[in-house]
Amino acid sequence: MRLEGQVEAARFVAGRPARIAAAIADVRGAPRPDAGLSTQMMRGEDVVLFDEAEGWCWIQSERDRYVGYVADTALEPRGGAATHVVSVPRTFVYPGPDMKLPRGDALSLGTELVVTGAAETRGTAYALLASGEAVIARHIAPVGRHAADYVAVAEELLGTPYLWGGVSAFGIDCSGLVQLAMHMAGREVLRDSDMQAATAGEAFDPGLDFADLARGDLVFWKGHVGIMLDATTLIHANGHTMMVSREPLREAIDRIGYLYGGPTGFRRP
Repeated sequence: MRLEGQVEAARFVAGRPARIAAAIADVRGAPRPDAGLSTQMMRGEDVVLFDEAEGWCWIQSERDRYVGYVADTALEPRGGAATHVVSVPRTFVYPGPDMKLPRGDALSLGTELVVTGAAETRGTAYALLASGEAVIARHIAPVGRHAADYVAVAEELLGTPYLWGGVSAFGIDCSGLVQLAMHMAGREVLRDSDMQAATAGEAFDPGLDFADLARGDLVFWKGHVGIMLDATTLIHANGHTMMVSREPLREAIDRIGYLYGGPTGFRRP
């Protein structure tokens, strides 16, 4: 029912709670494996399941209300609330509390987990999951413990490959970088750059020659967003370097302007 008035459909249903079980679930615009990637959701993310047919599920994220199709194997029933979140760019899940065991999933920064216990093996501390699996305890933080500086989080992702629709430390796009970094700092924004350009923080005028830009400010172009590292340098996931990279703002404006025009707006979260 929550989608009524937002999408066209012959009928609307209330939906039922579910949770992402896959380390990274691709969310597509159509129920086909060759459909384009709209976004992704990470293990532990709560969703509402509205429809299921032929191996595909139509879902909506509880966090940012994004909708799309995921494979039915990517979902599981919703259990207890997450207790911890992965706080490093990437980590592994092991079948038990021993790093010498064959690793299972690789998890991204921002993945939410339900920790049920603790163990130590050869001096390494592990957090135990209900499944019996284990993760390195130093690689997670309690839910509610937020980074002080969302820009510093973005800097931890330098070199991450660019992926259209990506949201994780395995592949990320421009607005995904903004969303993930802010999420780790306890600040929620919407998924796409046009949504962020309309709602993230407050719009402002950067002044003559962009003199009033500061660390953390967002710079928007048509279909793109970057984060200011300081008054003159941008960090962004971009298709030019095909990774998260630093770039002088002036150089980015000149390069992007050749195809897409100049900045369309500035916001201070």
